[in-house]
Amino acid sequence: MTEVAAELSIGQVAGRTGLSVHALRFYERQGILATPVARGASGRRLYTEHDVEWLNFCTMLRASGMPLALIREYTDLVAAGPGNEEERLGLLRRHQESVTTQIHELGRCLDMITHKVGVYEDHLAQGTAGELWTMPPEPDCPSEDPSGKRAATG
Repeated sequence: MTEVAAELSIGQVAGRTGLSVHALRFYERQGILATPVARGASGRRLYTEHDVEWLNFCTMLRASGMPLALIREYTDLVAAGPGNEEERLGLLRRHQESVTTQIHELGRCLDMITHKVGVYEDHLAQGTAGELWTMPPEPDCPSEDPSGKRAATG
């Protein structure tokens, strides 16, 4: 006996994926779904568990910075079936490298922000916060410092 796939409404899928109904329709128009969405007798979209899993995967790819065009390319490769696994792997490896680079850059940013937080905490604790970040004077305005030096920035 064959198992019938559960049919989910667009609202149910929106709730389970965190995507809006509008986003689900957009993804469908953009060819992001690996298989066409079935329609019921009334013309309403009927999704399957597989669609939910696929959309969750695509959402993760999108959240990791993969452009829709690359997600569509990957989707097209999957939809084409067996025989292009090397291409799929290559696409995923390139994106993996991109995400790794982003994580490295974000780590550098976090290190700098953490340093600045420490500087501010120290100055606030010592009562010297007034020495922190001051805007440089306007180029046409005379400096308040008679030496002409700009104020130090924090």
